[in-house]
Amino acid sequence: MIKDITIGQYYPAESILHRLDPRVKLGGTFAFIISLFLFQTLYGYIFVALFLAGIIKLSKVPFGYIVKGLKAIVFILLFTSFFNLFLTAGDPIYTLRFFKIKITITDNGIINFIFYSIRLILLILGSSLMTFTTTPNQLTDGLEKVMKPLNRIKVPVHEISMMMSIALRFIPILLEETDKIMKAQMARGADFESGGIIKKAKSMIPILVPLFVSAFRRANDLAMAMEARCYRGGDGRTKMKPLRYHSRDYMAYLCLLIYLIGIVGIGILERMGIFVNFL
Repeated sequence: MIKDITIGQYYPAESILHRLDPRVKLGGTFAFIISLFLFQTLYGYIFVALFLAGIIKLSKVPFGYIVKGLKAIVFILLFTSFFNLFLTAGDPIYTLRFFKIKITITDNGIINFIFYSIRLILLILGSSLMTFTTTPNQLTDGLEKVMKPLNRIKVPVHEISMMMSIALRFIPILLEETDKIMKAQMARGADFESGGIIKKAKSMIPILVPLFVSAFRRANDLAMAMEARCYRGGDGRTKMKPLRYHSRDYMAYLCLLIYLIGIVGIGILERMGIFVNFL
């Protein structure tokens, strides 16, 4: 399970998506997330899925590697979707009895369950592409550049960007550390699979304690290294590789604009009654 968590990890590859300016990828990810809530038709999901498939193809990140990250959040995915299945009004199809509680499954609930699940999967796949194709340093520079206007109201933009970058960088490190600790405890006879929920929760203590100790030690080492290099925040700092837009970045913005026009067009046709509203 630990190896299946790919959130925050960078996948090195030679693709046009990797070479794009991080500001383009941040804006594109934000626009993609918003676009998922601008339609409620099957045609909209097909359009978004085709667009996302094309972006994944351009990124040269293996589709299996991207999908592998869904395993870690499958419980949250199902939990959210099942709420729509049981709590949506409509024509009843089947009634479940849980002790004295009656739970009715409706036709609209089934449709919501399917389409909200697809929406969450598309959201996770699309947003994870940003970290797969952007290094933490590039992400920090992009965030700092995008949020630069907030400096006028005394918002510590550089510090916020640095914290987010460090947090993303620590995710794969801590996952690797957790995997090592689990293997070491299993070699000593620890059992993490058998027993009930309480026993499994107790068996996590030999993992969490050394993991927290290791995390604090790494954080202290990082702080000492930054102090040794005279790091004092973002005031007056220059960039070794300043961000500059290239022709490929403008082309990416144009493709994003065409995508958004297509989504808005589908939403307008839906309101006109040309497309069937499923949700």
